[in-house]
Amino acid sequence: MARSYDDLMGCSGEPVGGRIESDGVGAAWLDWGGFGDALVLLHPNGFCAGVYDPLARRLASGHRVIGIDLRGHGDSDDVVDPMLLGNDVMASDALAVLEHLGIDRFAVVGVSSGGAVGGEMAAVVPDRVTALVLCEAVAIDARVREDQLFGFVDGPDGPVHPLAAGARRRRDVWDDRAAVRASYGSRPPLDELHPDTLAGYVRWGFRDRPDGRVELSCRPETEAQIFGSTERHGPAESFEALRRVAADGRVPAAVLVGSTTDLDREWFRGQAEVLGVDIEVVDGGHFFLFEDVDRGVRLIEEHLRNLGNQLPDGPGEADDTVEGETD
Repeated sequence: MARSYDDLMGCSGEPVGGRIESDGVGAAWLDWGGFGDALVLLHPNGFCAGVYDPLARRLASGHRVIGIDLRGHGDSDDVVDPMLLGNDVMASDALAVLEHLGIDRFAVVGVSSGGAVGGEMAAVVPDRVTALVLCEAVAIDARVREDQLFGFVDGPDGPVHPLAAGARRRRDVWDDRAAVRASYGSRPPLDELHPDTLAGYVRWGFRDRPDGRVELSCRPETEAQIFGSTERHGPAESFEALRRVAADGRVPAAVLVGSTTDLDREWFRGQAEVLGVDIEVVDGGHFFLFEDVDRGVRLIEEHLRNLGNQLPDGPGEADDTVEGETD
């Protein structure tokens, strides 16, 4: 019988957290240890490294698994100033963590904004990145983004991204984590997450308050700034980073998209075209990697193996097997 997430909490594989200072900002991570080549996991906007916990525990059987709390998230320092946000500085934070841990070469898996940060890392140190797996990465051709301003809503200072407006309305203080899990697990989009990934997010994505309640580690305003791309280095700049990755030619990459995503597939077709790969369709929505733990682990393992075979010094030809359909 499969063990529950709560059962796993008492088993080996509990991650060890750490923090360093990166350019004056505290950068945190979770280290699941493990055996094999290093694997860096990057979470979506508003989440934290802990959302990967049930996947990371299993991936650690074949990899050294590190999850980064991006700037303003998890146990990293609060950041709301848009001038101190941006995918480039988040990538710098992640690279500083890896340097601190003595990790030279590594694969990257990034979901949503985490994928954009992963692309920035690959653009900066292409000689060190062994694979780049982009799961609905928010890296958007500037021309496409300009065409989509019609989706913005009116704000006091001009058009506002609807997700940014929603983030600012987000409840940030709760009685306890059980209340958070019950609420988040009952409404979209988090009701589609596997209960174990939701539990990991709630465990590490909330902080204990002196009054006994809990509050979001990622402040709603931080999430809103990132959704609104008001930071100085956002999705358009990260798309250009993917162009640099492609021009360098040393980083094998994959572009994955959910079959029922509510995002524009044109974003991901553009990424695939720039990187010279086929877009791969996986059953599920924007957070497909977190919807099914077994499938998520299998997807990551298969793509790391296949992309590793595409390295210049790889052991052989890439396996064409993918999860889901290929456009």
